[in-house]
Amino acid sequence: MGDYARDWALVDVETSGLIARRDRVLSVAVVTVGPDGERTGEFSTLLNPGCDPGPVDIHGLTTERLLGAPTFDLVAEEMAAMLQGRVLVAHNAQFDYDFLAYEFARARRWLPVSQRLCTLALSRQVDPPTEDLKLGTLAAHYGVPQRRAHDALDDTRVLAGVLRASLREAERLALPLPLVTCPPRAESQFTPKPPKTPCAYRNPGRLTPGGPLRQGMKIAVSGETTLARAELTGRGVAAGLNMMTCVSHRTSVLVTNEPASDSTKVRRADAEGVPVIDEDTFLKLLGDVRAGTSHQAPAPKPSASALPVPAPRRPEPVAAGGPLAGQRVLVLGGPHAEAAAARTRVVERGGSAAVNLSRSVTAVVVLAGGERDRRMRRVVELGIPVRDAQWLGEPTGALAALTAVRPAEEPATAVRSRTPLVLPRGGVVDLPAPPSGTPAPTCHVTAAWEQPVHGEVDVVAFVLDEDEQVAFDEDFVFYGAPENPAGTVRLLTGGPAEQTIAVDLASLPPSAHKVVVAAAVDGDLAFGDVGAVQVALAPGGSAAAPSARATLDAATSERTLLLAELYRRGPVWRFRAVGQGYDHGLAALARGYGVDVAD
Repeated sequence: MGDYARDWALVDVETSGLIARRDRVLSVAVVTVGPDGERTGEFSTLLNPGCDPGPVDIHGLTTERLLGAPTFDLVAEEMAAMLQGRVLVAHNAQFDYDFLAYEFARARRWLPVSQRLCTLALSRQVDPPTEDLKLGTLAAHYGVPQRRAHDALDDTRVLAGVLRASLREAERLALPLPLVTCPPRAESQFTPKPPKTPCAYRNPGRLTPGGPLRQGMKIAVSGETTLARAELTGRGVAAGLNMMTCVSHRTSVLVTNEPASDSTKVRRADAEGVPVIDEDTFLKLLGDVRAGTSHQAPAPKPSASALPVPAPRRPEPVAAGGPLAGQRVLVLGGPHAEAAAARTRVVERGGSAAVNLSRSVTAVVVLAGGERDRRMRRVVELGIPVRDAQWLGEPTGALAALTAVRPAEEPATAVRSRTPLVLPRGGVVDLPAPPSGTPAPTCHVTAAWEQPVHGEVDVVAFVLDEDEQVAFDEDFVFYGAPENPAGTVRLLTGGPAEQTIAVDLASLPPSAHKVVVAAAVDGDLAFGDVGAVQVALAPGGSAAAPSARATLDAATSERTLLLAELYRRGPVWRFRAVGQGYDHGLAALARGYGVDVAD
């Protein structure tokens, strides 16, 4: 299949938990497949992890079953030989890749993988008409037999069938494969720092001359100190202060014995007007720290007689109904402003604006120059209706009559029962409430754009308190630190044109009132060059179907773009599609949220 023919190593792992830096692999299977699609090798084994096997009800691997199994270091060499020179393939590939990387690191070996392919990310691009993108659901859709779910070897054999079918669909749609480059990994480089306990109190503001310290004040320390820095920090934390590693406009006071130094913290404190005291003064003030105000904990679920949380206000026009209801429209060509206006018009008339060609696209609008787009040849071959810009301006009745749906290519059973809600820029939707007594699910916010893009697009996240500030630097999640210390917010990379922020809502501390998801570009690239960015909300597992989508075009020359927010409103979590762009870079955006960024 041309560019789609490669040497593949299909992998599945069963694990004792979900956190790769902490949990262990209990069983592993590898199936190698050649460029002709034929199987060339197979390996599987149970593993003795030396720890509790975790959720036995899911994987069925009890301590007794694992007794006598080899440890990972004894099979690492055989596995390395199968992985060497091949593309690692897995369903949710970052999960399997991360677990293998840590197991190889514990065995004092490198994971010999230079590229990986996620069939989950590939399926999101193909967008088959299935209820979700779980491996079992895709297997049933493509007619691949599945015998034992959560059995590593059987899951890998099923994965082989799903990969073949997905590659056929990708070739039919002329989709570039979402291959991810995997640099060599060292465990120390990728292990997050031990969790810092979030301060339990709100920031009361700055220290006033002669006034006391109050719990929740943000305290930064600079330069040499008489007491060990760790002890000084520990005393501050014990007193209820928020000991920071940086200075921002939210800092309450800077502690330093060298106020005339040229350190970055002293210069920033001077620029922001932050009070400065010496170490002795700080220690004296620690003897009488006044009580602070606790962060607002999420309100309990209201009783039947209580007033409900107000419904979110949606900007007009609301993306519901209209002559393009149920349609997914791809806009090709035109200058950025004209293409953005066309996509806005699609949403205004009830449709969904696509950023890439997929199975769900029902019509293509071609603007000036769009006929030269690399995808047009395949659009014509697939028989997708092609329209011009005037089509979007037709009267409602005429537009409804002209709207044509692609010929059905799937059996009648392969139809989604529910399509994602289409949100306009600024649109808000409540996250579904979990069943009574169960925690809120992990929520996935996936950003996607047209590929290939000549440059890098990086998706990031900030965990913010009531004051729109990070509690500490590690609550800035980006490519260099892909999860915060508690593991509640993680960056997942599905390919060069897709990245996901996963948020464990149930485990966020009360101080976390908002998670902001943003994107940034480097160099001379701007979002006008990138084009539209699609943001999809999926409450639940990584393979859950999206419940809402927004296509954001709010940027031209901007280099950073706020994509979405997850925020608390009483006991309810809400999702907002933002679409606000800025000309400054990622460093300036991070500093605005209180992150200490080196110059």
